[in-house]
Amino acid sequence: MTSRRRRTRATVQSSIVTLVLAVGVWALFSSGVLSTGADATTSAAHTPGTASTPGAASSGTTTRPTVTTSTPAPAMSGPSRASSQEAASARATLAGIPVKGKAPATGYDREADFGTAWLDVDHNGCDTRNDVLARDLTDVVRQGPCKVVSGDLVSPYTGGAIAFVRGNSTSTLVQIDHVVALENAWRTGAQQLSQAERQALANDPENLFAVDGHSNSQKRSGDAATWLPAATGFRCEYVEHQVAVKAKYRLWVVPAERDAMERVLSTC
Repeated sequence: MTSRRRRTRATVQSSIVTLVLAVGVWALFSSGVLSTGADATTSAAHTPGTASTPGAASSGTTTRPTVTTSTPAPAMSGPSRASSQEAASARATLAGIPVKGKAPATGYDREADFGTAWLDVDHNGCDTRNDVLARDLTDVVRQGPCKVVSGDLVSPYTGGAIAFVRGNSTSTLVQIDHVVALENAWRTGAQQLSQAERQALANDPENLFAVDGHSNSQKRSGDAATWLPAATGFRCEYVEHQVAVKAKYRLWVVPAERDAMERVLSTC
């Protein structure tokens, strides 16, 4: 009799312990501390930056891991660091260039004041026009060591492509532009330069670009206040060259020209 009561008591105690454990496990599942294998996989698959563990689906196929990274979206394209530095340098140089009104154009004569177009100031055996064509064109074909007879140009002033072929009716499609126009230079200080300095200015590679003839004809002797390249992406480089040339040859700028230069450089 006593033995039977003991067995009954043990059975009740065992049932109570089992019930307590079951309640505890249920509480852990309810709180989210424990989850089933399927729930754990789903949670990993929806957690940013976490790869889900591949496993066999009911069809027997293997689910590939999905990885979400936090790589930043690429920024919009803008000026390179070098361009920004060059623009900052140009702004500093511009601040040191005198600001005055234009001198009269009286007496201006392109050949008499700046030499025959084009000279061989670097003494490499080729005139400046052919030097610039060879520098700025691609797929250049020469006749002899210097004369450029054909090539391809993407005009920096418009971005348009031009097939250059030397000839009486075709050569003018590609022209060599003085970034600081010679008449503008004459009216902003070049009258005070020596003949040798003016010839150097007229043939300085930093002051020259091969461009489309239409843009060159449209610009004439304009400065930054009256003319800028149609290709807005080239305006920073264009003005940087103008500033460099003005400083190099001790020329000045007029107020409207300086303001236009500052506006362009502020966007670089």
